[in-house]
Amino acid sequence: RVVIRRGRGYHLRYMEEKKLLKGDLTRGPVLGTMLTFALPMMAGNLLQQCYNIADTIIVGRTLGPNALAAVGSAYSLFSFLTAVFIGLCMGSGVVFSHKFGRRDERGLSESVSSSFVLIAAVTAVLNIGVVVLADWVLRALRVPGDVLPLMDAYLNIIYMGLAAVFLYNFFAALLRSIGNSVVPLVFLAVSAVLNIFLDLYLIIVHGMGVEGAAAATVASQYVSAIGITIYSIIKVPFLRRLKFRFSFSGVKEIASLSFLTCLQQSVMTLGILMVQGLINSFGSVIMAAFAAAEKIGSFAYMPAQEFGNAFSTFIAQNYGAGRTDRIKEGIKQAGLCVIGFCAVISVLILAAAPSLMTIFIDPSETAIIAAGCDYLKIEGVFYFGIGILFLLYGLYRALARPGMSLILTFISLGLRVAVSHIFAPIFGVAMIWWSIPIGWICADLTGIIYFKRKVSLT
Repeated sequence: RVVIRRGRGYHLRYMEEKKLLKGDLTRGPVLGTMLTFALPMMAGNLLQQCYNIADTIIVGRTLGPNALAAVGSAYSLFSFLTAVFIGLCMGSGVVFSHKFGRRDERGLSESVSSSFVLIAAVTAVLNIGVVVLADWVLRALRVPGDVLPLMDAYLNIIYMGLAAVFLYNFFAALLRSIGNSVVPLVFLAVSAVLNIFLDLYLIIVHGMGVEGAAAATVASQYVSAIGITIYSIIKVPFLRRLKFRFSFSGVKEIASLSFLTCLQQSVMTLGILMVQGLINSFGSVIMAAFAAAEKIGSFAYMPAQEFGNAFSTFIAQNYGAGRTDRIKEGIKQAGLCVIGFCAVISVLILAAAPSLMTIFIDPSETAIIAAGCDYLKIEGVFYFGIGILFLLYGLYRALARPGMSLILTFISLGLRVAVSHIFAPIFGVAMIWWSIPIGWICADLTGIIYFKRKVSLT
């Protein structure tokens, strides 16, 4: 509880604190509070997918299968890089939520300062690394010769957006940690719409090809990054009062959660990247099919992923406030909600797979569409598996056990990589598709058993 000395500025400070506490997730109906907070995040992540989906649709329908394969494969690589920022920011957001739940403004300020410096340094290192290792990475991914020049051209531009990815995700995590999930959505919506218009303008009007798709994405990312940075500095009360309090103890606290969360996110995308290399070995038809089908799948279960992230913030704030009763009820309600949602999505995907593929692929490309439908029909039955896994990731992150989230990721992605590489050369590309739900379900069982046996909320 903050005691404020009455005086000339009392009323303004009181109103600021009252407004800030609207983001308090330790009060109110459990499911209603989670959904109110989660819905803007779910909408925001769907818009985030619009960045690459816009590229995929326009590139696939105007530039052809090779360009689509290049953009799809590049997306897997760029996702690995951005996972570093997302993981660091998500881990930092847990620390921010704990401090906010305890009403520790000084500790919150110190954590924000330390986290910003730490992640900015990582951003600089990654920017240097992608330039130095660019050729080696492309060779490691086994990109076919007819796709390689297009992918290289796309990546040379898309790498310029790494700083924007850092800024947006840092301030989005900060705002969400104090219960504000609407503002990140607003800036992302503006950016997504801008990305679509720039795609159309640069690719169709100016004929810039894959370079135009990359330039549109980077420009849009900077709009959202700069916008949310300025908003946060101007509008968030404690940031206006923030004094730079960088400390090694603050870095240690952030790093204890952030680096494991970062490692979890990186392992997740690294596993996908390793599978991408195997997919590339099957040729451009399978590459294009995977690029389109993977976007459809990601779009389908992204709401469940963001619900898991919102659930994590809910748990973290209540964990910081010592509200174990709300944590237990939140786990129950979130589990029922995400299973119901995934069941509906599975039915829709199974029914509409061919039509969805033709959004990205010309109907005359029957081989690509057939391969993409096989992927969607195998994965689509098991969306409940990834929905539960997102909740488990968020739960263990919020309870300050990111190591368990990392173990679940190793199980999920490790099995996916192992099954793919062992069985796909023997039984064909379908084993790559089957490896996905196998990894999800094994990780779910591990996470649930561990929680029942090892976690006490009393």
